[in-house]
Amino acid sequence: MTMNHVKRAFKYRFCPTGTQAAELSRTFGCVRKVYNLALVARTEAWTLRQERVNYNATSAMLTVWKKTEELAYLNDVSSVPLQQTLRHLQTAFANFFGKRAKYPRFKSRKKSRSSAEYTSSAFRFRDGELTLAKMAEPLDIVWSRPLPEGSVPTTVTVSRDAAGRWFVSLLVEDPDARPLPVTDAAVGVDVGLDHLLTLSTGEKITNPCHERKDRTRLARAQRELSRKEKGSSNRARARLKVARIHARITDRRRDHLHKLTTRLIRENQTIVIEDLTVRNMVKNHTLARAISDAAWAEFRSMLEYKATWYGREVVVVDRFFPSSKLCSVCGALQSKMPLNIRTWTCDCGTTHDRDVNAAKNLLAAGLAASACGAGVRPQRRTPGGQSATKQEPYGASRRIPPPSGGGMKSRVLPSHPGGRR
Repeated sequence: MTMNHVKRAFKYRFCPTGTQAAELSRTFGCVRKVYNLALVARTEAWTLRQERVNYNATSAMLTVWKKTEELAYLNDVSSVPLQQTLRHLQTAFANFFGKRAKYPRFKSRKKSRSSAEYTSSAFRFRDGELTLAKMAEPLDIVWSRPLPEGSVPTTVTVSRDAAGRWFVSLLVEDPDARPLPVTDAAVGVDVGLDHLLTLSTGEKITNPCHERKDRTRLARAQRELSRKEKGSSNRARARLKVARIHARITDRRRDHLHKLTTRLIRENQTIVIEDLTVRNMVKNHTLARAISDAAWAEFRSMLEYKATWYGREVVVVDRFFPSSKLCSVCGALQSKMPLNIRTWTCDCGTTHDRDVNAAKNLLAAGLAASACGAGVRPQRRTPGGQSATKQEPYGASRRIPPPSGGGMKSRVLPSHPGGRR
């Protein structure tokens, strides 16, 4: 499948002047205020009158709000980010009614992300300089990488993180995001904590444990923060220090995951992973910190959107598939496999490394799913379709060659009749 007009966001840091920082901070506050007012209006309309309020109605409300003395300050910022936040609220309600998300929540001044979105009518991009509405000077952007040649941004999102860093994200069409040459390579990937990834080839990729490396610094900074008086300037500086350590951890983790996922996408046509419910796994207070540091959900998200860009296939095997307890040689299923057992010997005489064996079983099950077309529903929903393990003998499924073709398909293989992993 040929991918045309793939839109990608290119994110850069910038250093605003004092005037620009003040203008953007006002815009962030107005965006948050309009979002919360519209959410109150839509909630009250449904609760009191059983009336659904859509984007057009909230847009008309915004016009009325601007004419009031109490909210007259909304006229001081660009109207485009205010309209965009109403569109975001409409999307949030659409996801709620589609049972894809929870009911929209209010934006908090302290906890919510500070951001504003500008469409093409509210900014000027000329000769490599970006100027936003209500600003006289272009933003001082650090162009860490070039935009695709000839590309023009369609949407600009300005944000400020908890560490006080300013970012601008430019949405452009990227002609370089096209399918890679088709290859016969396929790989099964088993995620873990001691080793972040274990491949069916036998390769193990060490978990860098970014949070653990900075845990001492983070704990010291958090203790200093707890001793500062609330509302004081010293507390604000201490909070910023904690936020910068968190930002350092996040940046290093994301950089590592980007390198891993890009490598897997370039080297393999088919990548098989396991469907894991991370939100349930982090309820285990013993492993929650390590699981969060591994960022399995972010790893999967990166794999899927890069597979879409480059014409690869990501196959997702059901979480109840017993990949660790199944012998990848003879197919015998073990009754128990505690987590402390890392190496085991099957009755057929084969000695298995637990993680490598699981990755091999995931690869075999994923190839069976691709061959039989089983379970093509997206992940994070109840898997559907006829089980590939019932359509074809399990031993034969391991000999199916990887599928050819450039299109990306995300599949979920229903659970193996043998039971849990």
